[in-house]
Amino acid sequence: MSNLAEKISDSELEVMKVLWRAGDALPVTVIRETLQKSCGWEPTTVKTLISRLLAKGAISQEKRKVFYYAPCISEREYNQWATRSLISRLYHGSARELVAALVDSEGLTQDDLDELRSMFKVED
Repeated sequence: MSNLAEKISDSELEVMKVLWRAGDALPVTVIRETLQKSCGWEPTTVKTLISRLLAKGAISQEKRKVFYYAPCISEREYNQWATRSLISRLYHGSARELVAALVDSEGLTQDDLDELRSMFKVED
C-alpha cells in the first residue's frame, strides 16, 4: 500500500478526494464537473490525472454505459501513509516530536489536548 500511496501526486490526490467523498464509483463526468468547480481544471487535465491514477493502480475503471472510477486505496490508508511519511521526513520518525511541535506552535487547542489525554487516558 505505501508504494502506491507515495506515487500519488498532489493533483492526483484531488481526484482521489472526489472519489473518497462519493463513497461509490463515479462516472467521469461527475469527477470532471466536481474538479472544474473546485479547482478550475479543464476536462483534459482531469482525463490525464485519471489516466495516471489508472496506470498506477490507485483507481479502478468499470465500463457501464460510460466509464466509472473507484479508488483502490482508502482515504484512511492514504492518510496513515502520509502521516508516517511526514513523521519520518520532518521529525526523524518520532511522533512525540510531531506532537511537541504542534503544542509549541499552538497548533493544538485546549480541547484538542483534553481529547488526547482522554484518548490515551493520561492523568495529570
